[in-house]
Amino acid sequence: MLQQVDVGQQTIASYAASAGEGAVARLRELAAPLRGARVLHLSATPYGGGVAEILRSEVPLLRDLGLDADWQLITGDEAFFRVTKRMHNGLQGAPGPLTRAEQETYLAYSARNAGLLVDDYDIVVVHDPQPLAIAALRDGSRARWVWRCHIDTSEPEPEVWDFVRPFVDRYHAAVFTLGGFVPPGFPVPVEIVPPAIDPESPKNIELPEHVARRVLEWIGVETDRPLVTQVARFDPWKDPLGVIEAYRLARAEVPALQLALAGSMALDDPEGWDLYRRIEAEAHADPGIHVFTNLTGVGNIEVNAFQRLSDVVVQKSLREGFGLVVSEALWKRTPVVAGRAGGIPLQMQDGCGGVLVGSVEECAAALVELLRDPGRRYRLGEAGHRLVHDRFLLTRLLADELRLWSSQLTGAPGLPVPPLGAGVGGELRDPVCGMQVDPRDPRTARHIELDDRDHWFCSGSCAAEFARDPERFRRAEPADA
Repeated sequence: MLQQVDVGQQTIASYAASAGEGAVARLRELAAPLRGARVLHLSATPYGGGVAEILRSEVPLLRDLGLDADWQLITGDEAFFRVTKRMHNGLQGAPGPLTRAEQETYLAYSARNAGLLVDDYDIVVVHDPQPLAIAALRDGSRARWVWRCHIDTSEPEPEVWDFVRPFVDRYHAAVFTLGGFVPPGFPVPVEIVPPAIDPESPKNIELPEHVARRVLEWIGVETDRPLVTQVARFDPWKDPLGVIEAYRLARAEVPALQLALAGSMALDDPEGWDLYRRIEAEAHADPGIHVFTNLTGVGNIEVNAFQRLSDVVVQKSLREGFGLVVSEALWKRTPVVAGRAGGIPLQMQDGCGGVLVGSVEECAAALVELLRDPGRRYRLGEAGHRLVHDRFLLTRLLADELRLWSSQLTGAPGLPVPPLGAGVGGELRDPVCGMQVDPRDPRTARHIELDDRDHWFCSGSCAAEFARDPERFRRAEPADA
């Protein structure tokens, strides 16, 4: 049997203060037709990344809403996870196909994990490529299978994609973070659902300033000096070495500057340890650089404190799925300097929240500018907080998923027919970010007509992104749209 992840008990009522009474009431309405439905989330690790954080919050809330929800983990050794990391990178466009031996390793462990999945469910949500093949190796399953792809697979390495694509054919639907992340010729129906942060988790709850200062001082950070922080897995795509270089350039202008790198180490990412050793070597001779991990006593409360007390948060990603740490920092009203990658621009639309950069030099210049201008830092942080409240809280993510599952289970034996309009695909949504759009709202709605089809957008940023490369975002459209 696959390992079951133990999660705590949560109540959706506790989210009324942060997300609003209306959001909570809507979730109860959407969940009512799904009471008793069995839902399984299947992933590779219980900690060390955004997927695990979301599931730790989401699963107990689904149970509180009346669904029979579980979270289980696949098993594998270091060789398996090195292969899945290569798949992960290849799907993001890194060069180099899998060897025959690597393919056989992946299939052998996938077959073993398929055999360990003993219970039957109504919905199985498979997260990222590590467990992807299990659906194709399960005989007689009555479940509706949904692949939740959290990474940018718009330009996958061709041979890696050729290996992966037959496994995708078994799924009834796929969910991507952004419309532009879908590979060409994707074989199953697609929904666009961005992830979200949990405002009531230990990482995001209100933390008094004096407590936050004590937390950071306890681990050796001087809270009376300027501080910039990057919170991210130690992954080359997050460019921590580039962050160190930008910090050194910025320190020439702001001599008292400190840099904190808080990186999470995950079970399914053996390459992270190699990069961690390189970062430690770079930081060794510089007392202004602080390197922390989740395995050395830095957890959710410490990250909360870093994101609240940093003058600027950095997320200098080169490639990115979504980058939830951007929304985490903005929720705490801290401005962000970030790479133009993946879902990061979506969280900083129309100038909200911070500065987007494309190089080490641009990153350093933006840091210096913001460190010297506290008024601008305040304005960016306030605007970013409002955007996150409206779009990137867990209550919105849950609502989108409940709609999708309702549409998948319409007519399923033993379950009521979901209410009309509950399916995600039946709503007017932005093809770039997946947000619902009200075309009657002149404050936000934008419109582009292309090939006699109307496309509506939630913001000028999304409309501009679509206009730069329409065909990339139309990959997610159904053929009869």
